[in-house]
Amino acid sequence: MTIHKEGYTTIVFVFILVSIINILTFLYSDIKTINYILLFISLVFFSLIIRFFRKPVREIEKLDNNLIYAPADGTVVVVEETIEQEYFKDKRIQVSIFMSPYNVHINWIPLAGIIKYFKYHKGKHLVANSPKSSIDNERTTVVVENKNGVIYLMRQIAGAVARRIVYYAKEGMEFKQGEELGFIKFGSRVDLFLPLDAEILIKLDDKTAGNKTLIARLK
Repeated sequence: MTIHKEGYTTIVFVFILVSIINILTFLYSDIKTINYILLFISLVFFSLIIRFFRKPVREIEKLDNNLIYAPADGTVVVVEETIEQEYFKDKRIQVSIFMSPYNVHINWIPLAGIIKYFKYHKGKHLVANSPKSSIDNERTTVVVENKNGVIYLMRQIAGAVARRIVYYAKEGMEFKQGEELGFIKFGSRVDLFLPLDAEILIKLDDKTAGNKTLIARLK
């Protein structure tokens, strides 16, 4: 299993921490049952940390300027027409994907294009599947224009556990469909704001796989 580069520091830190705790416990505690229980818990915890930062191979099978692929693994929690307040300031179709701590937390570009607008917002850490998280939480806003002139907005949102959004986008950069846009640590959400005439191919509670699940077809 490949580990994502954003996990290296965290994994090393956790390994050192659990090692020290277990070494001290075995040195100063004569209760073997407690020692082995703590060792078991430490191994499980360390395994979960490694699993969180896993990096699966996800190549898009069919590159297409009219297809929007899922930017993240997770569960669809919003599919609705709404007013996007930050950039477009008009009606768009919002599709939101909630990522639990068990999901892969890499974020991919769902449609190739040039970054026309980027902004990082400091904010709260509400539960990411809450409607208010889209405007109140720590987040990034990325606006992409593809070669056909279609413009869409993607938002990375940190959750209740997440405390850091990693982003690779800058205004003027060009991304290919399926390239990594960033990473959100420990529970989060991704919002897409698409044109009103986009044909939505998913529904509420659907499970998504980044770079695999089709979200919408552009007209």
